[in-house]
Amino acid sequence: MQDVRERTESLVRLVRRSREPVVVQALRSATAATIAYVIALHLSPEAAPLTAPLTALLVVQVTLYATLTNGIRRVNSVVAGVLVAIAFSLLVGLTWWSLALLIVASLAVGHLVRVDEYVPEVAISAMLVLGVTTVGDTAWARILETLIGAVVGMACNVLLPPPVWVDEAGESIDGLARRVRQLMLRIGEQAAGRTPFELAAARLHEARRLDHEIVEVDAALRQAEDSLRLNPRVREGLLHRVVLRTGLDTLEICTVVLRVLARTLTDLAKERDPEPLFPRETGAVVEQLLSEVADAVVSFAVLVTTHVSESAESAEERLTTELRQAAATRDKLAQLLLEEVQRDARQWQLHGAVLTEVNRMLDELDTEHRSHRLLEELDRHTREERERPLSGVWLRERMRVLRRRRRNRKGVPGRSS
Repeated sequence: MQDVRERTESLVRLVRRSREPVVVQALRSATAATIAYVIALHLSPEAAPLTAPLTALLVVQVTLYATLTNGIRRVNSVVAGVLVAIAFSLLVGLTWWSLALLIVASLAVGHLVRVDEYVPEVAISAMLVLGVTTVGDTAWARILETLIGAVVGMACNVLLPPPVWVDEAGESIDGLARRVRQLMLRIGEQAAGRTPFELAAARLHEARRLDHEIVEVDAALRQAEDSLRLNPRVREGLLHRVVLRTGLDTLEICTVVLRVLARTLTDLAKERDPEPLFPRETGAVVEQLLSEVADAVVSFAVLVTTHVSESAESAEERLTTELRQAAATRDKLAQLLLEEVQRDARQWQLHGAVLTEVNRMLDELDTEHRSHRLLEELDRHTREERERPLSGVWLRERMRVLRRRRRNRKGVPGRSS
């Protein structure tokens, strides 16, 4: 019985792994390369037409949206690189100096055919293909194999849509939120006691490093957005894109505010050294408030990355409760800081800045604010979609008017005669 259970669990894990985007992408690439090789075996005179699967492998790496928008440039870059490699293989073969000339010629050809950001891919494709075209003089066979690989790669991108990278983007957003939470907790612990200036400055540097992580999350989100566009396997792709994008925008604002908060506490530590940042009771409330805001940041990330409606509702309820509790703690902190300023007016600007920055984060995480931003983004995308067909109708009507005027001009001499 135990063996059956273990085998079942292993099978379930295998099925789950087979559905991962990385696995699906690998299977698509292998399928495209194999199909291109089989077709080339029947159409190419070469015994081992490896150029076809290599070209298909390079082309099939793009998403469906990229295929339909800028995939043509990528295919052109691959074809141009393959043709350059074929020419070099027929003329000089592969040597150290021919490789250098190949790279220079490929980059020049890339600029000539105007493949824009894919200019380096011309040289990459040429170098890869030169290794399998250094022997033989059947240039047209290589060109045929290149076209077969390009067509098969494009067809696989259309018939077998690439994987959806939403889960990976969601994991990136969730990871960013948890790192923000950990930093907020450490800052709150410092506020509850004596904080040396060096330690406060170290926390400020940690907050600044979050900017690099936002760039990585943004790259993962862009990949997810491209995989959602024009993908027949995805329903409500626009809604998913808008939810993730607005969620990342909110977290980015929170990280910026957290960096400003760390800057404020660093200045406060410098001004009050060797005294504590806050009195004991006030420091404890600051720690509690930052802990509650940190939990709300994670709950917001869970809400943004949740697809099931029931889970989304529970996440929204949890976030609302945490924000309500944080608002109550903020009011308590405001009263304590007011009493502190009345006793000692030094650094009152920094105390007020702490409240301002916490208020900004609470406002950004508010569910009503999030719903308002979602509606604004959806309305903006809807207006853009409506304007596109209208512009097409206007253009067709304008062309019809121009053709009618041309016919009228041609018909005037006939009538007068």
